[in-house]
Amino acid sequence: MLEIECDVCEVYLQPGEVYLARKPTIIRTILGSCVGIAFWSARLSVGALCHALLPKCPPGAGTGLDAAAGYRFVDFSIRGLARQFDQIGAARGEVQVKLFGGADVLATSATSTARPTIGRLNCEVALEVLRQEGLKVMALSLGGTSGRSIQFHTGNGEVRLRWISRPVFEEDTCG
Repeated sequence: MLEIECDVCEVYLQPGEVYLARKPTIIRTILGSCVGIAFWSARLSVGALCHALLPKCPPGAGTGLDAAAGYRFVDFSIRGLARQFDQIGAARGEVQVKLFGGADVLATSATSTARPTIGRLNCEVALEVLRQEGLKVMALSLGGTSGRSIQFHTGNGEVRLRWISRPVFEEDTCG
């Protein structure tokens, strides 16, 4: 996990990274088939974002995996952030979760369409693990064929989404 000291932070997450902010911070990342999962507690003024690349940890690797390697996986990232929010005193019911990404940004052949893509698997695993962990998704933008750029403001929980490969005027805000 990254740790940065500053008055007003802006952080860019690379694939496989997580950032938890205890003061207002803008966390940015770009997603294709990866998923970005934002956690926010209004009461505690704490927010976190992960940028996970692959759906699940390899069998048997979950307990022996260090955090730096584990945050590449959707299931590990969600469970790790849920535990961190538990440790700082956030009740699962108060944690707002927003989920983005999981696009099929690479062209697929007609013969490979029967197989699930990494983007689709990332989405499915994220939704299932969030359900298992008792975390409710407040907003989401998943799938499709276009990437997304997101900015998460941990001070107010707002996520700004901008489509990649679409006209600039198409901008969504998930509040």
